[in-house]
Amino acid sequence: MAEETRVRIWQIIEELNYQPSAIARSLIRQRSLTLGVVTAGLNYLGPSRTLNGVTKRAEDLGYNLLLKELPDFFTKDVQPLLNSLLQRRVDGIIWAVPEIGDNRAWLQDGLDGLSAPVVFLTMESRPGVATVAIDNYAGGCLATEHLLEHGYRNIGHISGPTDWWEAKQRRDGWRDTLHAAGVPEADLHAEAGTWSSASGARAIDRLLARYPEMDAVFVGNDQMALGVLQVACRRGLRVPEELAVVGFDGLSDAAHYWPPLTTVRQDLRELGCTAVRELVRFIESTNQEQAAIQPVSIALRPELIVRSSSFTSRP
Repeated sequence: MAEETRVRIWQIIEELNYQPSAIARSLIRQRSLTLGVVTAGLNYLGPSRTLNGVTKRAEDLGYNLLLKELPDFFTKDVQPLLNSLLQRRVDGIIWAVPEIGDNRAWLQDGLDGLSAPVVFLTMESRPGVATVAIDNYAGGCLATEHLLEHGYRNIGHISGPTDWWEAKQRRDGWRDTLHAAGVPEADLHAEAGTWSSASGARAIDRLLARYPEMDAVFVGNDQMALGVLQVACRRGLRVPEELAVVGFDGLSDAAHYWPPLTTVRQDLRELGCTAVRELVRFIESTNQEQAAIQPVSIALRPELIVRSSSFTSRP
């Protein structure tokens, strides 16, 4: 339209305080402009930070969110929840529940019956399923390689709960890196925690009792690493001279631990943003009748943040 007409229209919009109708817009575009989000464990830091990224990118792209929270991570009867979202005509679904044990067993029946595309977060890649996750295995390798490069050789590990896919991936990165450095399986020592600081303290006590020569430990998250540092202080162990500590998550508070914690930073906000981007890509390709987009698995690489809990070079 002519520039004069465009300016006049905007003047009228401002004078009348006109607000466009989202319902009318969705009818015109044959879409609800709503994404369903299924989550669990919002009391945990990871799911809440991921949801923050989902919210931000959805807003940027003009989508509303319909949030559903499962009662626990292990819920397997998900069909009623999926039906509820589809009845509300969501354009797509983000499944932001971490993979734990067999809580993905329902995927064996496939997704063919769903009328909306689904993107899964924080799970092992599967053929024909769109997934977005942090490369936890690479993060475990980064942490262990860093300790080896600084001269540590007796490197223990404190994992998260062993039925969490993320915890297993971090543990496997630690184990495989030590194997590649010539450490035999018999010399590997690990304990499991529950992600809490208190569980990290209990785990390091058990680990030190059966692995007294341990000179470094890779901890599966920063909260458990805080418990490790407390125990080291109580026992009079100098960090990092006698016990180096590396965490995982990249909490902002980790820079204020004592000593400041070396950690593997995972960008969970970007994880949520990427999931929305991929889902909207599916939605828009379907509406534009383009060739069907094949589901892909995206792994976001974490970053090692080196601080003084691990940086001292060893002879």
